[in-house]
Amino acid sequence: MNLRKLGELKKGMRGLIKRIDDSSSEFSRRLLEMGLIEGSTVEIVHEAPFGGDPIALRVRGSLVALRRNEANRIEVEV
Repeated sequence: MNLRKLGELKKGMRGLIKRIDDSSSEFSRRLLEMGLIEGSTVEIVHEAPFGGDPIALRVRGSLVALRRNEANRIEVEV
């Protein structure tokens, strides 16, 4: 099993969400509202130039944007 932080993935890569840092209930609730839950498949569809923020993800048929520091709180299996 190859676990990586979601923020480390590059455009076109996919991963299965395995763990979410839930130390902040507000952050966890926001992710849940966007469909980012354990067991969901995510794909990186866009990155800001020069590895910046935000990154755009496709998850459960929706397109969502996250800052890299937020994405790094999510572990995915590549």
